[in-house]
Amino acid sequence: MRLKEAVLEEARRLLEACSLFTGLSAEERGSIAARAQVRTFAAGETIFAMGSPGDEMMAILSGTVRISVPSAEGKELLLAHIRPGEVFGELTVLDGKERSADAIAESACRLAVLHRHDIFSFFERNPSAWPKLVQVLCHRLRQTDQMFAEVALLQLPVRLAKAMLRLLDLQSSSAPAKSPTIRFSQRELANMVGGTRESVNRCLRNWQRSGIVQVTEGLIVIADRPALESLAEPN
Repeated sequence: MRLKEAVLEEARRLLEACSLFTGLSAEERGSIAARAQVRTFAAGETIFAMGSPGDEMMAILSGTVRISVPSAEGKELLLAHIRPGEVFGELTVLDGKERSADAIAESACRLAVLHRHDIFSFFERNPSAWPKLVQVLCHRLRQTDQMFAEVALLQLPVRLAKAMLRLLDLQSSSAPAKSPTIRFSQRELANMVGGTRESVNRCLRNWQRSGIVQVTEGLIVIADRPALESLAEPN
């Protein structure tokens, strides 16, 4: 019993930082946390797959999760990196349909898992929480729309520069670094921008010769951010 209470207390405390539940009272957060199940996933483990049924929404307590859409050629388009305090899997919970993307544990992670029945029960008792859920959904939809528009309309160098700047801003907001670096492989960057590893590699080599970036194995140092920002602007 003590172990269960300790787990629930941890979930309640960590859910306080979750974007979906900010603004709720301590009692309301405790109510939703009491219904959550805490699960752990190893790095690289599939949390759910595109097309699979689902009636659960997840809030990340620790670690990161990659949301992506696979293609028939075996590639993937990376839609989002979900970090602690954020939720995912909410669409299937709300409409009852199949999962619209893959969710993979990018690192070892711990999730607070909320069942569809409990979520609707919670919102029925706390209607003031609905606007926050709508805000989260709209933000996610805007991100996805922007990514697909960039893939369809912009050249790869512009898409790559934009993606790298977004990663820099995301990293600096969570853990400011002395030197701006991106810890993603070239294959991962290619997945983000709908390109190939070879095309991303050529682009980064050109930028390295121009002094914009410094590329090592699994690490990209941004040496000239203003120049990268200029590359992110389509002509």
